[in-house]
Amino acid sequence: MLSRLVLRAAPAALRSLPPPVTVGVLHTTRPLHTTLQCLAPLPPLPEKGGEVRHGLIPEEFFQFLYPKTGVTGPYMLGTGLLLYLLSKEIYVINHETVAAACILSVIIYGVKKYGSDVAAFADKLNEEKVAKALAVKNEAIKNLETAIEQEKKEQWRVEGRSYLFDTKRNNIAMLLETNYRERLLTVYNEVKKRLDYQVALQNLKRQKEQDHMIQWVEKNVVQSITPQQQKDSIAKCILDLRALSKSAQAAV
Repeated sequence: MLSRLVLRAAPAALRSLPPPVTVGVLHTTRPLHTTLQCLAPLPPLPEKGGEVRHGLIPEEFFQFLYPKTGVTGPYMLGTGLLLYLLSKEIYVINHETVAAACILSVIIYGVKKYGSDVAAFADKLNEEKVAKALAVKNEAIKNLETAIEQEKKEQWRVEGRSYLFDTKRNNIAMLLETNYRERLLTVYNEVKKRLDYQVALQNLKRQKEQDHMIQWVEKNVVQSITPQQQKDSIAKCILDLRALSKSAQAAV
C-alpha cells in the first residue's frame, strides 16, 4: 500500500523539484511492464551538469533551503551536522580521517591544476564524437534526400506511363493493321495469279483451236484440188506473168 501511495504521489512531488533532479528520478515513478508508458518520449538529458558549490554540493540544495533557513542556513546545517556527529562520537577522528583528508587534498589539487586540461581533452573527444555523429547524420540525410529525389522521379515516370502505354497500344494497332493489309495483298496476288492462269489457259486453248482449224481448212482445201485444176492454175499463172512482163516492157 505504501509503495502505491508513493508512486501516486511522486509525480506531484517531481513537479516541485528542479529539472536536473526530475531527470534522475523520472523512471521511479513509472510502473514497470504494466502500461504502455514505457513507449512515451523521455525528456532530453542535459548536456552539462548543474552548478555546484565547493565542487561537490549542488546549487539546488542551497536554493531549496534559502526560503526556509536563509542564506546561512545550509552552512549552519552542515556545521551543526558535523558537530553533532563528532560530539556523539558517531564519527571518530582517527588515522583514516587524516589519510582521507590527504587524499582529498591531492584530489582537489589535481582537479584544480589539471582539471581544465582534462576537461579540454574530454571536450575535444566529445566534439570529435559529435562531429562523427553529425557526419553520419548528414550522410544519412543526403542519402535520404537522394532517395526522395529518385522516388519523385519514379513517380513522375509512373505518371507518364499512361502516355507510353497509349503509344504502345497505337503501335500494336498499326502493326496489326499492317499485317492485315499484307495478308489482304497476299490473298489478292494469289487470286490474281490463279485468274491469270485461267485466262492464259483459255487463250492457249483458243489459239490451239484456231491453229488446228486453219490446218484443217488448208488440208481440206489442198485435198479438194484435182491435178487438172493444178495444171489449169499453173497455166493461168504463167499467162498472167507473161502479160505482166509485156505490160512492164511497154511501159519502159
